[in-house]
Amino acid sequence: MMDVVSKLVSFTLSKVLELSGLDHNWNVLKSKRMEEKALEVYDVIRSIRDPEKPNTLEELEVVTEKCVEVQEIGDEEYLIIIRFSPTVPHCSLATLIGLCLQVKLQRCLPFKHKLEIYISEGTHSTEEDINKQINDKERVAAAMENPNLREIVEQCVTEPDD
Repeated sequence: MMDVVSKLVSFTLSKVLELSGLDHNWNVLKSKRMEEKALEVYDVIRSIRDPEKPNTLEELEVVTEKCVEVQEIGDEEYLIIIRFSPTVPHCSLATLIGLCLQVKLQRCLPFKHKLEIYISEGTHSTEEDINKQINDKERVAAAMENPNLREIVEQCVTEPDD
């Protein structure tokens, strides 16, 4: 009986919100909040330097504001999806760039999050393999145990004024 009452109250409340326009305002606010979180994420990754060039990922258009998507998955917890575009379809450093994105975001984001990083569809010849690698926590941890690789990642993710 209590379950029926609970569902009825929930349904009634959602209808009241819908008819009053409050649900639309709520969705607009939520959408704006997700856009703000996406910009916050972009601000963290835009300054990562390319492993081979003196440029940042932003300058090379490997990452753009549009490549970051944020979804709310819990109370103050977010799913961050990043789709980056290597400069060439056979870029040998795409995995390393993905690793840099992982490391910098894990260190710098001030809120609880889950992270998914992908190569933008059709921008790399081995995107599926690389996507699996850069989203595998064990592989990321193992890569960061390699002193040479760790040093390269540190050079890429460290801010010039750090």
